[in-house]
Amino acid sequence: MNLFRNAKFFTTVNRLQDLPDTGAEIAFVGRSNAGKSSAINTLCDQVRLAYVSKTPGRTQHINFFELQNGAFMADLPGYGYAQVPEAVRRHWVGLLGEYLRTRRQLIGLVLIMDCRHPLKPLDVQMLDFFAPTGRPVHILLSKADKLSKNDQIKTLSSVKKALKPFSRHGQVSVQLFSSLKKQGVDEVNTTVARWFADLDGIAENEASAAE
Repeated sequence: MNLFRNAKFFTTVNRLQDLPDTGAEIAFVGRSNAGKSSAINTLCDQVRLAYVSKTPGRTQHINFFELQNGAFMADLPGYGYAQVPEAVRRHWVGLLGEYLRTRRQLIGLVLIMDCRHPLKPLDVQMLDFFAPTGRPVHILLSKADKLSKNDQIKTLSSVKKALKPFSRHGQVSVQLFSSLKKQGVDEVNTTVARWFADLDGIAENEASAAE
């Protein structure tokens, strides 16, 4: 089953106090213009579920979508370059940081990086910031179609090596992804579905222990 197909827009928020009372959710995040919205649209097999723009920083709110298993997906504001007033940028940073740090429903993070420019300083900061939560991170090296097959293999290998220090805090995985070629869709689906399955397993064990 494709977990993402037929995802439906649920709500959008711009303040922490307006976050919906959902069940378990995953979140997508990445530097501005890394291909996050295109990745979401490809995974969900829809054209404009997430807004795609050539102007970095267009996602200015947290947008929530309901998945067909009843769980939720959050599309977070892109970090890094954005042609917006400084006060607005600070608001985004605060909203993003507090959501990632305090959102109890969040079970895992899908981090989008342009495969031609992976692990930029802000990406590493994001990994450092999220690591203390102990929740899994799955990295999509997007726009893989821009690289030759040989360069794709080299990039994936070098990123895996660079990510080893982060594995001390929890599960960190990485894959190649292309929205244009629909490369890597099944792998994302399998990884995220496992997160939800693990969550169900924990709930069942806790219920059994309480009996």
